[in-house]
Amino acid sequence: MNSISNIWNHPKTSAAGLLIAVVTIAGVFSRQGITLGNAGTGSVVTLISAVATALLGLLSRDPAPVDTTANNSDPSSTATAKLGVIMLCALLVSGAMPLTGCSATSVAQDIVNWTPTLQSAVATVDATASLLAPADVPVFTAATVGFDAASNALVTQAKAYLANPTASILAQLQTQVVTFQQQVNAALLTAAKIVDPASQTKALADINLVATVVNAMLALVTSISSKTAVARMAQQSTVKLAQVRPYLDEERAAAMVAEHYGQPGAWAAQQVGQLEVSAARAGF
Repeated sequence: MNSISNIWNHPKTSAAGLLIAVVTIAGVFSRQGITLGNAGTGSVVTLISAVATALLGLLSRDPAPVDTTANNSDPSSTATAKLGVIMLCALLVSGAMPLTGCSATSVAQDIVNWTPTLQSAVATVDATASLLAPADVPVFTAATVGFDAASNALVTQAKAYLANPTASILAQLQTQVVTFQQQVNAALLTAAKIVDPASQTKALADINLVATVVNAMLALVTSISSKTAVARMAQQSTVKLAQVRPYLDEERAAAMVAEHYGQPGAWAAQQVGQLEVSAARAGF
């Protein structure tokens, strides 16, 4: 009876708990490839997760400031504040990054949206050589010389797929994103061998800017690729994530992801970690 009474007395919290469970289970189903059928361009699981997340957003409202020093704090305000925390926890647990279960068109658009950041990162890398110790310049230049061409090719393929999302163009996009990711991974391993401490730090930091965007694009592309295609992409990946993970700046990556999606840093950090795990499991 107490449980039923609590549900009746705290309907918003109870509803939030139910929606949290729905979003969490849907997230697990999505990661396991369980779709429960198609719904438009997505899946039933994706639709359920999206609806539950939207309802969580409607339930979550910015509470009025609570005077914690007063003895007569409004219980409803306190409850609303706690509910807001629950909402955030639900989003973090679900791992509901915008790329989960998206349509091909929305994913292509997101890849295109990343391109200004990618081009800026590549421009930063192009200027890095002049800031390194003279002996390290040839090593760094040789490791990153292909970034401009790879960046331009990836941007072109993304825009082509957005304009005409066909299987053949998707295959080209898959190949290009893996090619660029491999170039970046190889560059990270090379930069890690630079002896001069200042040069090494600068080189790794700037390559990480490119790595963050390319890894995000890789995740976006794999999210709309078949299991067979993802397996093929993973086979093309010879420099694995495990080899370069010690040189990845996850904190900076999270900051870039948070800025791109307009989300809190904690949310972005969780997404970066989850994507790394997913990529490793897929064989990248």
